[in-house]
Order: sequence, then C-alpha cells, then structure tokens
Amino acid sequence: MKPLIPFYNPTISYEDNYAKGPFGLFAELDKAEQVSTKPSKFLNVEVNLPFGQPAGPLLNANYIKAAFAYGFDLCVYKTVRTKLHKCHPLPNVLSVHPKGKLTCNLDTVLADTNYSQPLSITNSFGVPSFAPDIWQPDMADAVKAAGTGQCVIGSFQGTQGNGAIEQDYALAAKLVRETNAPILEANLSCPNEGASKLLCFDVDRVERIVNEIKNAVPDRPLILKLAYFPDDERIVSLLTRVGKIIDGLSAINTLSAKPVDANGHPALGENRKEGGICGDAIRWAGLDMVSRLNKYRKQMDLKFAIIGVGGVSNSEHYHQFINNGADAVMSATGAMWNPLLAIEIKKSL
Repeated sequence: MKPLIPFYNPTISYEDNYAKGPFGLFAELDKAEQVSTKPSKFLNVEVNLPFGQPAGPLLNANYIKAAFAYGFDLCVYKTVRTKLHKCHPLPNVLSVHPKGKLTCNLDTVLADTNYSQPLSITNSFGVPSFAPDIWQPDMADAVKAAGTGQCVIGSFQGTQGNGAIEQDYALAAKLVRETNAPILEANLSCPNEGASKLLCFDVDRVERIVNEIKNAVPDRPLILKLAYFPDDERIVSLLTRVGKIIDGLSAINTLSAKPVDANGHPALGENRKEGGICGDAIRWAGLDMVSRLNKYRKQMDLKFAIIGVGGVSNSEHYHQFINNGADAVMSATGAMWNPLLAIEIKKSL
C-alpha cells in the first residue's frame, strides 16, 4: 500500500494550506466511504462515533467538510483569536525521531522531513488566526456543514496584550458563539511561551478565565484544552476550582522538546529552539492524563466529559483511550497522514 498524502502539506506555508488545501484524499470527497455506527451522546449533541480531530489540522470550513465526509464526527475548528495573529515562518511541521519515549523534560530530538511510521512531528505555528471578520463567517459555514451525528467544536484563546487576558478569552468565546458552534473549547495549553509558562498550570487564572467565559456565554458547553500535568496535585487543584463549572477537558495538547537538525542546530530556527511534539511519541502521556482525570472525576463525583488526544493512529489506540476513561477521542497527526482513520475505527467496532 502506497503511503497516503497528508491533507496538510508541511512543505508550504500555513497561508497557502489555508487557501489551497486540503490535499490528498481530503480533496477527493467522492472517494469517502460511509460506515454506519450506533449513535451516542457527547455533551449536548448526538454523534455517530465520539471520534474526530482536535484543534490544529482543520484550518477552515473546507477542511471541516472533508473531515466530516471521511467520518470524523467531532471536528474542532482551528483555534481562533479576537484579532489577526500571524503564523510563524516555515518550517512549521517536521518529523521528529525521539530515542525511546519522549519525556516531559524538554528532550532534544532529531527533526527532519522523513515522515516515517510510527510518526511523531513537531508543530510550530504560534496559533495563527485570521481576524474575526474572516473566521466568523467561515466557522459558521463549517457549523452548517455538519451532517446527522456530526458536530463542530469552536476552539479559541485569548491573546496577551489585548487587555486583560480573562476578558479577551470571554470576547473570543462570544465571537465563537455567534457562529452557532454548539460546543466551545478554550485552548489553555499551547506552548508559545515555553513549557513552564503554560496557562493551564496557573490555576488561579484558569478559574478567572472560566468564570468570565461562562458569564459571557452561559448557554454553551465549555471544554478546556490541557497540557500534560506531571503531578496529581495540580490536577486535583484544577478540578477543585473549576470541575463543577466546566463541561469537558481535552488532554493532551503536546509535549515540549528541542528539535535539532543532523548538525545539532535548532531545526525550527535560532528563534524557536523549542517546539510542541505530537504523534506517536506522546501517546503514553495522553493515556496517562486521561486515566488520572477519570480517577479524580470519580473520586470527586464530577460530571465533565474527557476527550483523549495524543498519538492516536489506529483503531487499537482509539479503544485504549476509551478503556482508560475517555468519552471521546481525537487524532491530529495520525489523521493528517491517514484520512481513512475514522473509517478504519468504525469498521473495528
């Protein structure tokens, strides 16, 4: 079987992918196979299968429509902001080759363009966003494209320098709400500012942000996108503060590392010595985080949904996350290089 072409082309710019993509099978919707499943409930919507793609790969409505056609029933529209935010320059995506399991300690990893399986990548975009006058009508178009048993989740984040970060998150939530997205996701975990400064680790600020969002948009379920928490104490602290307010937790985003080229130089450039790693190398962390969230959800008698993310590239991985306590599962890297992944999972049921 010849290797599948990724629907996001890592050799061209984010802007060109936005304008010209998706690629590969995602550009050939007539080849999509329909596989029926027994619907289930996820938060406030009925879904054919609680599987889809997290914030990142689905840049706009064209990508969402293709993902729906290929059976990804939970599609997160790429994280948006309240103002235009430019993308990092190329390279944005490189294959990485950790020696054994990637740790949480900013490992140094070889990065190149050899996208071999099992695949792990670094993605370094800086959470770009077009201005609301562009992304709002496009997200609304994506929302309308959802078929029976399918759902668009609107991902958003605040931006430092746009006034109080809590209020910028709330404004972003309101702008997403205006597109009629049935579920909101606040991204608290992108490693733009270094692994030690991730917003999701600042429990005080997270609580303020959640309250601002819920006050601004009380009629939509709210998911928080989290990073990997090395210690249980901080998980318990977070759940104690917001566990009864939020509706879901999505984990994990990436693990941060230092990608280098064959000569040991920063593969993303001297100004980006660190990058988020996703794909096969972080599956252990996604599974571990889901298990711990599920344990404390039971112990604390909380009701939030858990979305498991990280290194899902086949049907066995999907079932591992479900067995660890996930209510839904999502794949970014695995889906990007295998657009047939959702169909394969449905056939495994």
